[in-house]
Amino acid sequence: MPETKLSPRERVFSGMRPTGRLHLGHLLGALPNWVRLQDEFDCFYCVADLHALTTRFDNTSHMKQDGIEMVADWIAAGIDEDRSVIFRQSEVKEHSELALLLGMIVPVSWLERVPSYKEQIGELGQRIATFGFLGYPVLQTADIILYKARRVPVGEDQLSHLELAREIVRRFNGLYGPVFPQPRAILTETPRLLGLDGRKMSKSYGNTIDIAEAPEAVRSKVMSMFTDPARQRLSDKGHPDRCNVFSYHRFFEAPAAEVDEIDKGCRAATIGCTECKARLADRILAVLDPIREKREALLAEPGRVEAILEEGRSRAQAVATEVLDEACAAIGI
Repeated sequence: MPETKLSPRERVFSGMRPTGRLHLGHLLGALPNWVRLQDEFDCFYCVADLHALTTRFDNTSHMKQDGIEMVADWIAAGIDEDRSVIFRQSEVKEHSELALLLGMIVPVSWLERVPSYKEQIGELGQRIATFGFLGYPVLQTADIILYKARRVPVGEDQLSHLELAREIVRRFNGLYGPVFPQPRAILTETPRLLGLDGRKMSKSYGNTIDIAEAPEAVRSKVMSMFTDPARQRLSDKGHPDRCNVFSYHRFFEAPAAEVDEIDKGCRAATIGCTECKARLADRILAVLDPIREKREALLAEPGRVEAILEEGRSRAQAVATEVLDEACAAIGI
């Protein structure tokens, strides 16, 4: 059995679905938290391709490449493949087997009460009202407890999912013995970064700036951003507190003196929206350029990301096989 190359610290598990390129929301939200967690925990970061099938089972042609590019984004943003285990969910078959075993003990009523179940069916239609989509939280629980992860980084909107995972663990342990620890949340604060049009940032809205965006595209998108609707001309006094562009300056850590200068200049109509956007584009590119360069270098090496995923699969499976064997022994199969 291959060595896991991990210290005996508490484990963290998290994953992302390979459903397209990552954007600024990920760069300012989940990814910095993942990077920080590497210092304190043994981290398992998963390309959740099985989860992607729950809503995109009829559109899988780009899923593998999306996963490769997503891993390149992770590494370019600071995830260390030597310190963390990076792997593709579908390649560690124990995820599916443990999910099947958990499914035998989880009442359907538990799954139907998950808030996102009816919400997403309402948004995406009956097309996704499948067995797999209903059982999404069971697979999610299997993902976490297969590594006996004690911590899971989540936002407040995901706490109900984690509580269901804890409930499933309690039921399993009550039936078969104390095999799995109950995972606890690491609450992560995600900045409320709106999309370019002022709505929620979402790939489905087409209002994002991708981590891998070309510089000219970044500038073009920033120049198209919505600003204070009351400010139609340079001579009109603005209201920075209502302006999405101004909020981005803070998210991208503009010096306090510059933020104050832009605030006062906008209110006094001495700085126009075009200048404000140009400064923002420079600031975003200062963050994205080194990440994009590292990402491109990684993808330029044929097979490099696949090699990282294979190494991660080996390390993940060494843990997963042992834990699944323990769970099966407890059940008596």
